[in-house]
Amino acid sequence: MAEPDPSDPLETQAGKVQEAQDTDLDAEEGASGGEAEMDFLRSLFSQTLGLGSQKERLLDELTLEGVVRYMQSERCQRVICLVGAGISTSAGIPDFRSPTTGLYANLEKYHLPYPEAIFEIGYFKKHPEPFFALAKELYPGQFKPTICHYFIRLLKEKGLLLRCYTQNIDTLERVAGLEPEDLVEAHGTFYTSHCTSQLCRHEYTLGWMKEKLFSEVTPKCEKCQSVVKPDIIFFGENLPSRFFSCLQSDFRKVDLLIIMGTSLQVQPFASLIGKAPLSTPRLLINKEKTGQTDPFLGMMMGLGGGMDFDSKKAYRDVAWLGDCDQGCLALADLLGWKKELEDLVRKEHAHIDAQSGSSTPNPTTAASPRTSPPPGKAEAKTTDGEKPQ
Repeated sequence: MAEPDPSDPLETQAGKVQEAQDTDLDAEEGASGGEAEMDFLRSLFSQTLGLGSQKERLLDELTLEGVVRYMQSERCQRVICLVGAGISTSAGIPDFRSPTTGLYANLEKYHLPYPEAIFEIGYFKKHPEPFFALAKELYPGQFKPTICHYFIRLLKEKGLLLRCYTQNIDTLERVAGLEPEDLVEAHGTFYTSHCTSQLCRHEYTLGWMKEKLFSEVTPKCEKCQSVVKPDIIFFGENLPSRFFSCLQSDFRKVDLLIIMGTSLQVQPFASLIGKAPLSTPRLLINKEKTGQTDPFLGMMMGLGGGMDFDSKKAYRDVAWLGDCDQGCLALADLLGWKKELEDLVRKEHAHIDAQSGSSTPNPTTAASPRTSPPPGKAEAKTTDGEKPQ
């Protein structure tokens, strides 16, 4: 199994699946697994080497403004969002590895063999207590969706969202108003839980799990007394079958990829950027440029077509560098959606406050966009030892 990814808040690092993931997928899909593997290889070679497909330039310029003009054209009908930890940090969700405030730094009392053990399925089955202590701190319902989450909802309301693929397990996409059919929760979710006994697998609700966590009782199955685990993907577990089934159809017809708040280092999620048609524009809203790989190296490692922002051959990739909320506000402003987005955030946050009896704002959610830096010229900034998302 690959090494865990550094400091992704609530990404759980679980996407670093075993190299045997393709074998697991074949087992799940039975006889169709061979066809799926051949389709993957054909797509990989054609998209990485430019075989059997034309690189048509659809953006009139490689800027945020160029993306906006494309989004307002008839050519852009289906948008896929690929999102990671960076879209949730402004909600107050802590990172994992900051030296004093990170979650891992506060787990010493559990005497873990190493911090990542808290997300390993084998360790969890023997020692579930550390994970449930952490889960209580991070439990969905304590945080509000961010501007990024509500921008994705606006895409849905405008009829543009084909799917949102998320690495996060915080359920904030659902809280923001996305339906299960709008989502592929690649690393699982807290939304449901199951008994860990393979002979039982009884399902439990979010409310049931919350009651157990906040009463500081290790959740046990009411039918067989085995430990019950939220449906998040631990190291050593397969990704949800929905991840593989949706990508087969979604990425054949996508018109635009919007990639936000992810380091694009966690596989197989990171390989999704290479599965879109060669002409499909790709917008990255992130603290730093990421997803850039040598084409041949990417092919050999199965990573698909890497991002190209700066070379003379660049024709479809745009990077907006900075805070994800600010990037979404800048994009919404250019689209003419800024007031609608801000009103939506205020309305939904007020509704959440009314339900919870609280009025605490998200810690770092900003109210206005800053000017988008020219792609390739902005410098990434990091704070508090957090790896840029």
